[in-house]
Formats: sequence, structure tokens, C-alpha cells
Amino acid sequence: MTSREKVYNIFNRKAVSGQGAMWTGHPNHETVPIYAKAWGIEESTEAIYNYLNDDCRWISADSGYQHPEGLPALDPGYGVNRARSLSSAGCFAETEVVAEVEAYPWPDVKYCNFDHIYAYIENYPDKAVFTGMWSPFFHNLCDFFGMENYFIKMYENPKVVEAVTEKITDYYVATNELFFQGLGSRADIMFFGNDFGTQRGLFISPDNFRKFVLPAFKRLIAVGRKYNKKIMLHSCGSIAAIIPDLIDAGVDALHPLQAQAAGMDAKSLSQYKNDIAYVGGIDAQTFFVRATPRQIKDEVRRVRDLLGPNMVVSPSHEEILPNVPPENILAMAEAARE
Repeated sequence: MTSREKVYNIFNRKAVSGQGAMWTGHPNHETVPIYAKAWGIEESTEAIYNYLNDDCRWISADSGYQHPEGLPALDPGYGVNRARSLSSAGCFAETEVVAEVEAYPWPDVKYCNFDHIYAYIENYPDKAVFTGMWSPFFHNLCDFFGMENYFIKMYENPKVVEAVTEKITDYYVATNELFFQGLGSRADIMFFGNDFGTQRGLFISPDNFRKFVLPAFKRLIAVGRKYNKKIMLHSCGSIAAIIPDLIDAGVDALHPLQAQAAGMDAKSLSQYKNDIAYVGGIDAQTFFVRATPRQIKDEVRRVRDLLGPNMVVSPSHEEILPNVPPENILAMAEAARE
């Protein structure tokens, strides 16, 4: 059975006994030379994946947008001097009327070309490829308004929030539509992400999530469903309060399961294991840094016993920082194969 088949079965919640799957995540650029030296391999991310016999590859479609003048698809600093922080005011910070939203130069999908991404994906016919536009509309909205402004406007001017949300989602729906139309059967999994959670709970109330965020989710999921793709959603933090909403919306797999965030530990998440597949769950905040390889293996077994069998073993954050010992990632990979 190929890696692609194994992961597809897991996302269908039809995992085959003894066919465990593993995703390393994304080694930070400073991590790559450390692991390469430790294992005597080429200094590249791909060499790390091959050494660990990783079942998955993440190939985003975002680089398909190529404006002839090099302009970004979405520029939250349009017409303003915007600092790079979550709270910095973006170009819609003071917007009070929907007409101003309409006047913004929204991106045109005619500037998209995905041929180089299709060619890259074709290198991995036997792997589970996670792909599609990353579609971080929630992050974009935080940038366009400024995070505090965004959350306040949900109460003070919901029409403007809804208008900006619709325009940003229009872009991601159109680009994903174009991408998956051309992708065909070369990959099975639509992967997109937004971080909705803090360590303790959601950034916004569950009710506001359902009103202002979930409709955009459903539009994106509908594109993946149209092209028969499984839906994998990324969100860091505690999102336990809205997991039933995500299941109802059609999410097939949840990533990365930030284990130390409230309600995101394996025991708590096990209540949904018959309704959704899991990717992640092995704590990367402190455990991966401090544990021994033997402890890593024991933790993989414990988490898999609680969340399996429809689980892809992976760290609870996809970015593997250089403070994670190479022997610990290797231990995770070995235990995932048991």
C-alpha cells in the first residue's frame, strides 16, 4: 500500500490495521543543516523526508499568483503606512461604508498560473500531497483591519466586516477553483489554514465564529468537494469549542492538534475520533524539546491509542524548530511505523 493510499484511507476513516502514517511537518531552515549533519544526508528538506520515509508532502499553490508588476494579491497596507504586527491598522481600519470596500483593487485570477506547481506535485505520485491555496482569510482580515479593529467591528459595523470577508473569500474560492480544475487526480487532499485559537480558547466567541468565519469555510470546502478532494484544516491553538461545527461543515481531517492548548489534548479530542481524522498531536511546545527518544515513542503510542487508528502521527506544530533534537523526530517516525 502506498503512502497516498494509507493517508487517503485514514481521511476516509477506514484506516487499515498496521498501516500507520507519519508527517514530519516542515523543518525550519535552521533545522535542516542540523539534521543533515546528524544523519549524514544531503542538506535539504527533501532529504530529511526521504530519510524518515515520510508519507506526506505539503505543496502550497500560493505561488501561482504572479502579478506582472510583482504586486501582492492582497495588500493590507494599501494607501497606509502599516507596521508589521497583528494590531497594526490596515487599510480598512477606519472604513465605515461598504462602498469603500468595493473600491479596493481586489486581485484578478487571470494572473494565476499553476503549471509549475502541477509539475512539482507530479514528483510524488505515491505520497499524500496536501495542496491548494493556503487561504488564510482570517489572518488577512486581521491585517486589513488590525486585529482589535476587526473584532470590534464585528459588533460596531458587521456589514463592513462581512463585505471584506466576502471579497477575500471570493479570491480564494476563485483561485482554488482554477487550481483544482487543472490539478485533476494528481493529489487527493485540499489543505488550508487559519489560526483561530489562543492557548486558552478561540480569539472570538463561538457565535461570532459561526456568523463571520464559518460561512467562508463552507465556501472553500465546497470547492474541494466539487473536485472530490478530502478537506484538511489547519488551526493552531484551542479550537475545541467549534470542532463539532467543523465536522458538520465537512472537514475530514484536523491539524495540528496543539496538545497543550485547552481542550486539545488527545484524551479530550478522542470523543470525535469516529467523526474526523487527526494529523498531529505530539506536543512540540515543550515535549519534543525535552523528552528522550524512548519517551517520544511512548507518547506516540499513547496518543495513537487515544485518537487512532484514523490518525497521521505528526508534531503539534508543523514548523520543526532547531531546538528539537534530531533523535526525537527519528523516534517519532519509528514509532509511527509500529
